[in-house]
Amino acid sequence: MFDIGFWELVLIFVVGLVVLGPERLPHAIRSVVNFVRSAKSMANSVKDELNHELKTQELHENLKKAEQMGMKNLSSEVQSSLEQLKQAAQEVQRPYAADDTEDKPETRERASIHKSKDDNQ
Repeated sequence: MFDIGFWELVLIFVVGLVVLGPERLPHAIRSVVNFVRSAKSMANSVKDELNHELKTQELHENLKKAEQMGMKNLSSEVQSSLEQLKQAAQEVQRPYAADDTEDKPETRERASIHKSKDDNQ
């Protein structure tokens, strides 16, 4: 990983022994090893997550391409029904406006029909 040879390690050990002393050197080595281990695991997890996201994005792109190819090959009947479904979905998503329905004559007729049925019962 760091491309350090044997003699470089010996030199680092000797300098650490002189600077830190024999009491604190083992603790310092453990701290460095733990830091390197956590850095490696973090780098691996980031790499794995990036690979996962790239695969997911590629799958979504392939799915969109397949849907576009499939939409172009549909018959006119299926395309017209698809347009009707889209319009119905848009109507459902619009907020319900009570003021609009009161002004429409067909809603008045429905209300009067329901009222007359209730009166007959």
